[in-house]
Amino acid sequence: MLRRTFPSLISTPLKYSIHPRVCSSWFEVARFLHDGTKTESDTVVSSICDSLRRGYNWDTLNRKFESLQLNDLLVKNVLLELKEPTDAKRALGFFHWSARRNFAHGVQSYCLMIHILIQARLIMDAQALLESLLKKSVGDPTKFLVVDSLLSSYKIIISSPLVFDLLVQAYAKLRMFEIGFDVCCRLEEHGFTLSLVSFNTLIHVVQKSAKSPLAWKIYEHMLHRRTYPNEATIESMISALCKEGKLQTMVNMLDKIHGKRCSPVVIVNTCLVFRILEDGRVEPGLALLKMMLRKNMILDTVAYSLIVYAKVKLGNLNSAMQVYEEMLKRGFNANSFVYTSFIGAYCKEERIEEANQLLQEMENMGLKPYGDTFNFLLEGCAKAGRVEETLSYCKKMMEMGHVPSLSAFNEMAGKLCRIEDVTRANEMLTNLLDEGFLADEITYSNLISGYAKNNQIQEMLKLYYEMEYRSLSPGLMGFTSLIKGLCNCGKLEEAEKYLRIMIGRSLNPREDVYEALIKVYFEKGDKRRALNLYNEMVSKGLKLCCSHYSGACT
Repeated sequence: MLRRTFPSLISTPLKYSIHPRVCSSWFEVARFLHDGTKTESDTVVSSICDSLRRGYNWDTLNRKFESLQLNDLLVKNVLLELKEPTDAKRALGFFHWSARRNFAHGVQSYCLMIHILIQARLIMDAQALLESLLKKSVGDPTKFLVVDSLLSSYKIIISSPLVFDLLVQAYAKLRMFEIGFDVCCRLEEHGFTLSLVSFNTLIHVVQKSAKSPLAWKIYEHMLHRRTYPNEATIESMISALCKEGKLQTMVNMLDKIHGKRCSPVVIVNTCLVFRILEDGRVEPGLALLKMMLRKNMILDTVAYSLIVYAKVKLGNLNSAMQVYEEMLKRGFNANSFVYTSFIGAYCKEERIEEANQLLQEMENMGLKPYGDTFNFLLEGCAKAGRVEETLSYCKKMMEMGHVPSLSAFNEMAGKLCRIEDVTRANEMLTNLLDEGFLADEITYSNLISGYAKNNQIQEMLKLYYEMEYRSLSPGLMGFTSLIKGLCNCGKLEEAEKYLRIMIGRSLNPREDVYEALIKVYFEKGDKRRALNLYNEMVSKGLKLCCSHYSGACT
């Protein structure tokens, strides 16, 4: 496969070569010239070309060809007659002259002209025409119109793959990077691979436009095409990490694996593989990791740790353990990242004793557990109903300067509320909020439900107003917990008040909300109000779950 790198778009000379996947011949030229009905004679084409070669200016051309009607076929024939590098400036002069004659150049004549300019090393003129053409194509539903036309005319003009690099760079310059990347993929289907300069240009513009996910996608694609990064590539990807707010996270992760700071290229490549694994694309991630190892783009200890992590993600703990043992045999040290991966897997399977043993083993080796280590243990212990262990780990975690993740705290608080220890859960939330913890609707809904079981109406309402104060507008779950809680306490007036607020905020109550209200109204003997709520419910397309109340209402 032909691959070139063009560090300078202006000063680097071009080689006249034909891409191996695109064969050009005079038969192609002849076919192109005679495609359709010929409306202008060879004499007219020759006369125009001869006049241009004699150096006639535009005024002279206008007088000489005053009655000439330009059309697509005539323009294409003239350009093809002037396709050699020695005639390239004349071809460009004709292109602009015909435009001044109010001839609207189509995509095909633009592409022919661009190829001619590239062949003659007139790079800046080619760039200008490419940008002009792309601006004209904005909004065109056929996003591959330009690239397909360039591919087609590549067979006619003995051009250079540089034209496709310039095309993608022009897309990047015009901030049309999504189409630019699609075009890149389209070109590869036809056997063309972009230069590193083009990939760097695309990545740089994308990350500056705060489109980090696309930047990572392009970087991954680039590596799959065996185009390897340079300093400029890595600098752009580090900038993308900074804008995502994930650079420190990756640095910390690598510190846990390697024990000391890693180079920027290792940080970027580790982040890419980790992202792929986190997306659940384990096999592609492992394949990319092996390629990086062969090219010394990632450290061995990092690679081993990521392979363990990948095996764990696949649920293959035995295989993961074998990789870990091989890692140790090869002289690499155990690290807290690998231990945390195993602890997370054991907690997910509720194998809490084994997770606890690993934590103890980890600490005995002098490895420090970190936030994720404790979060796995919090969630695992809470799901297994081991509340005291959960609280113990939470206390230890906070003493070490870590704050539980939202999902871990919600799991723990939900368990406490279900065993009617809501006061303890609320106290923990208060302490965490002081440490910068950000609660969500699930957090408050769990606590509201917990207080509802104890008929603590004031505490429920305090939590509701706290949500409003923190600009955490209650959603479906929050209102449902509050209304059902008020119903359980027999406070129907307050419950209906919040039902109306809920509906006023375009939140549609579910069946269980209406059923809670209808049930209590029936128990209090207010069948009329129960019937009104039932009719309101039916009008929304909902049905009562309890057939007893449904029959009574009908």
